[in-house]
Amino acid sequence: MARILVLGAGFAGLWAALGAARKRDEIGARAADTEILVIDRCAYHNIRVRNYEVDLGDVALPLKDLLDPVGVAHTVADIEAIDAAKREVVVKTSAGAEHLSYDRLVLTTGSELVRPAIPGLAAHGFDVDTYQAATRLNGHLAALGKEPPSQARSTVAVVGAGFTGIEVAAEMPAKLARAGITGEHRVILIDPNPVVGATFGAHGRPVINEALSALGVETRLNVRVSAVAADSITLDSGEIIPAKTVVWCAGMHASPLAAALPAKRDRLGRLAVDHTMRVEGLDGVFAAGDVACCLIDGEHPTVMSCQFARPMGRFAGHNVVADLFGEKLLPLAIDWYVTVLDLGAWGALYTTGWDREVRTTGAAAKLTKQTINQQRIYPPRNGDRTALLAAAAPTIQAAPPTRK
Repeated sequence: MARILVLGAGFAGLWAALGAARKRDEIGARAADTEILVIDRCAYHNIRVRNYEVDLGDVALPLKDLLDPVGVAHTVADIEAIDAAKREVVVKTSAGAEHLSYDRLVLTTGSELVRPAIPGLAAHGFDVDTYQAATRLNGHLAALGKEPPSQARSTVAVVGAGFTGIEVAAEMPAKLARAGITGEHRVILIDPNPVVGATFGAHGRPVINEALSALGVETRLNVRVSAVAADSITLDSGEIIPAKTVVWCAGMHASPLAAALPAKRDRLGRLAVDHTMRVEGLDGVFAAGDVACCLIDGEHPTVMSCQFARPMGRFAGHNVVADLFGEKLLPLAIDWYVTVLDLGAWGALYTTGWDREVRTTGAAAKLTKQTINQQRIYPPRNGDRTALLAAAAPTIQAAPPTRK
């Protein structure tokens, strides 16, 4: 029996597994005995881009509901090592270490937050990088809501004024209200850059600044964090801000497992892949999502986002089965790029193109964001095999529509 291992069950991994199942089904009898096995440290698929939101009740989808109907096996385990020469992966389960051989490999272990060795950050910092981390933050805020009022209790410092940091800061007033931290509160966005949302350019930044101002979010720019304590954060400017909540959103890097493969990587640690998602220079190895980098339109590299991870996963899944059975591989090309930034109660910002021209803002853009977060990026959830396989077709969705 041939085996395809899919490492990771995030946006790229889930869709790679479903895409592989679809192609296996399409080939028919020749591929019927091929095992598709997903390995992930969790038994669920996290809608990771929603981890900043107030309500996390619908962001962890059990893998059994998504993979069992299409005949894809899945195991909860930590991935310890990859040996591309032996075509073997070492995993650690509750029963101990296990060596898994493979005929084809799809690496989709994603990215992780960069956590520098700042005194106190590991002990006192929070983040929304994973579902567990996001629920821990919400639990922390709920506990603070039961404490006596104080400046530190009512202050949240968000470090990193990029996409995630802005969304966390913009949503924080609603999170504090839900936690029972009412009345005066402070949300402070901290970044070493001289502007908020440095990558959004001259078009989007004024919109972001307007929204943050309306939400009462303060900024500290051109500064770095020197230390984090249980009830304060210290900046290299010398300012000490009383705060019992510090949320770290500064920087992402590809999964360290990418370094286990003898292949070219970019500055973010992402593996170079061609348009079929094959890792350049390695036989039988594909990669997709945040752990991979492809010049998606021949000029621009893919971005660490579900916008790219989902189609990369679909094509990787299709192509890994096609490669195993000597069929033609399909190249992935995406000719559009958008960003839709959630700005909390103020609304959202929807930009188009790599220069991020503003398309819509406020309530109209918020409707688009809600459609993306609550519908567009979800797999079929009724357990219907036909629907799941159809959703995994190697096609490219159109850009999200403008809402009014």
